Amino acid sequence: MDLAQISAALDSRRPGYSLPQALYNDPAMFDFDLRAMFARSWLMAGFTCEVPDAGNYTAIKIGPWPVLIVRGRDGVIRAFHNSCRHRGAVLCKEGLGKTPLIVCPYHKWTYSLDGALRNASRMPDDFDTSDHGLIPVRIEVMAGVIYICLSDNPPPFDTFRAEFEPLIAPHDLENAKVARVETLVERANWKLVLENGRECYHCQASHPELARSFPVGSTAYFDYGGAEFAAQFDARMAAAGLPCGPVGEDWWQAIRFPLNPGMKSMTMDGTPACKKRMVEPGDGDIGSLRWALEPNSFAHATGEQLFFFSAMPTGPRETLVTAKWLVHKDAVDGVDYDGEAIAEPWHTTNLQDRDLAENNQDGVDSPGYTPGPYSPEAEVLVLRFVDWYCARAADYIAEQQAKALVDAA
Repeated sequence: MDLAQISAALDSRRPGYSLPQALYNDPAMFDFDLRAMFARSWLMAGFTCEVPDAGNYTAIKIGPWPVLIVRGRDGVIRAFHNSCRHRGAVLCKEGLGKTPLIVCPYHKWTYSLDGALRNASRMPDDFDTSDHGLIPVRIEVMAGVIYICLSDNPPPFDTFRAEFEPLIAPHDLENAKVARVETLVERANWKLVLENGRECYHCQASHPELARSFPVGSTAYFDYGGAEFAAQFDARMAAAGLPCGPVGEDWWQAIRFPLNPGMKSMTMDGTPACKKRMVEPGDGDIGSLRWALEPNSFAHATGEQLFFFSAMPTGPRETLVTAKWLVHKDAVDGVDYDGEAIAEPWHTTNLQDRDLAENNQDGVDSPGYTPGPYSPEAEVLVLRFVDWYCARAADYIAEQQAKALVDAA
């Protein structure tokens, strides 16, 4: 598919309905989505606790594009394209690490932690190291969470910071640690993975473990229909000084909501997963703070833990799901929490969702697939995601077509 064909497919979408088939399975959509969505959006890239000291780094991939996030000697966290300015070799392999200097494994070009080139042997006398520093990536750090954007013209971040920071700040993520990480490869287009993750229409039947604590019966956007327990929750949060929202723009949303009555955390029995709290107000019974960023992530933060989910496209019909669990930095595995048990029920939920997404992909690939209507009562966040996707795709196509006209003139 070329841009004109993608534009025609977008135009053919009926409002309130799922996407045309080609947008879920045409090989051309992989590159399109990377450039139109992932290269132009703010992405949740990690947590400051993963790079606690000078020289600590995390190397990640946005699709096929390597990015390096490193804390400098001045304490500032920076992000760079993970590509040597000599001949482009990847500087640091994926994962966490620590290094006093960033040294290319190929020809040993050496960079300071702030990205400046310090040494490049056997170059001519007129070679200027100041012209060959690492290429920076836009980065914002808020309340212990790292966000990056590969675009030089990212969406404005100010409203997100102003409206969301009061909700997340009490969770003290600066003083957290990652207790567990799991990855899962799903044989489904990333949009199907995200659509599944943006609704709980399927949860009652498919996620009995999650349904113990998670309010799978709530309607629309965590609407409890005036239930007394929800009103009591709102009053308790106000008394504890914990704002609930909802807040958001088209590319993000956040809300603190009550779990099922009697449940203090999203665990198998509703009891806290860790003895050490991350939030002191509210006696550990503060529901869940959910926030989500388009195109590919969401997180749930309860009184004692945080669960993070991201879905990264790795092919037209393949998505890498990454899950992380955070607890207080002083919590001890085997004493304050169980490193395996803390993953439930999300570990099981992710496996169940993988099967659902792969089954969804198989059905979408059928010649009999036709887009179907979303439930306005149960799939409001799916509709929000798909509407955002279509608007962003149309904007990108218009920009590329305008650029082509200028280039041709």
